[in-house]
Amino acid sequence: MATVHLRIGDLVWGKLGRYPPWPGKVVSPPKDLKKPRGKKCHFVKFFGTEDHAWIKVEQLKPYHPHKEEMIKINKGKRFQQAVDAVEDFLKKAKGKEQNSDSKAESKGKKTRNKPLKILEEDDEDLSALKDPSEKDTGSTSIQAADSTAINGSITPTDKRNVSCLSCRIGFLGLGLMGSGIVSNLLKMGHVVTVWNRTAEKCDLFTQEGARLGRTPAEVASTCDITFSCVSDPKAARDLVMGPSGVLQGIRPGKCYIEMSTVDPETITEISQVITSRGGRFLEAPVAGSQQLSNDGMLVILAAGDRTVYEDCSSCFQAMGKTSFFLGEAGNAARMMLILNMVQGSFMATIAEGLTLAHATGQSQQTFLDILSQGQMASTFVDQKCQNILQGNFKPDYYLKHIQKDLRLAISMGDTANHPTPMAAAANEVYKRAKALDQSDNDISAVYRAYIH
Repeated sequence: MATVHLRIGDLVWGKLGRYPPWPGKVVSPPKDLKKPRGKKCHFVKFFGTEDHAWIKVEQLKPYHPHKEEMIKINKGKRFQQAVDAVEDFLKKAKGKEQNSDSKAESKGKKTRNKPLKILEEDDEDLSALKDPSEKDTGSTSIQAADSTAINGSITPTDKRNVSCLSCRIGFLGLGLMGSGIVSNLLKMGHVVTVWNRTAEKCDLFTQEGARLGRTPAEVASTCDITFSCVSDPKAARDLVMGPSGVLQGIRPGKCYIEMSTVDPETITEISQVITSRGGRFLEAPVAGSQQLSNDGMLVILAAGDRTVYEDCSSCFQAMGKTSFFLGEAGNAARMMLILNMVQGSFMATIAEGLTLAHATGQSQQTFLDILSQGQMASTFVDQKCQNILQGNFKPDYYLKHIQKDLRLAISMGDTANHPTPMAAAANEVYKRAKALDQSDNDISAVYRAYIH
């Protein structure tokens, strides 16, 4: 078995996906955490974030030789705070090491710098990596955060400092968005149990190391944190309150996170029944598409129990580029509907512009070229327009779902006695597209409502 010149406890710069190199420390993984398949990597705890991740060997550099280089190329307040945390750690560690060394010499034992080996796929016991010299403490120092991650346990007093990498994760719903989310959770080393109404969709993920849950109730009862991402309010309610639903598996302390885009009334109802059983509730709908879900670049809107939001930092890091906490439950649903109302209305307007260009003898490609050079230029506009011009309506976000979101946004406006005439007009166009059998196509297929 090959080894690397890094040891448990060594300070490093770790490059994780799209993020800049960040200061961290090589630590032991939780006992029940599997190493990602086919990767030679180390388990790293990042300073300043309390996040942990498997980092490929080629994405790691020793801290001290590269310190000046990294400080020059990385800026920002959070980065500087992370570097300061490293320096503070070094000062504290120096004093502790002197005491530790004197005790070790008196006993004739060596207790530091155990080599960390690169695990191959046939390694069975990750707990063998644990440095026996690292002892659990009750303090709130950086070392304590590492120890908690190694233990893989959550208690009422320390749970807010624990990465959810050490938790058992459940995920219900493997549609366009859920599939990408689960894939990224597995890639980041999370232990995930999956369930889907169409069981065959689970096969791909069980082959990648996920566990299979037989019912939503079973998933909720066996997992610490359960996510759900389904199509609409009825599906969300049925998943929780239906036969063998989540509610039957909720126990005090269990977390339930609703990621579906639904109305605030549905969120309130689900929140109430979950918390009535002693569960902890968070809503976390996501802004994005199938491609962004696959790329781990979703935007997460969260509301409800803030401690759940904090506990799930590594989960949200795996699935998204950023997250927002919006306060009490229901606020994320409101914001998500507003965002999707704008997106749906905008897509309908772009489709209308393309058809008007054609009707007046203008080049649709030239229309797109001009758009891409102006103030409205965006990846969204470019991709959707290219799809239309190519006649490619493979779903990245279902047309039927954006129409559902427009309907819910209009209803929310009615409740607030606020007019939504633009959304109402767009909603009628999407309804026509649905009548033309475009429901399961991409939202850009609204274009067909204008040409038939």
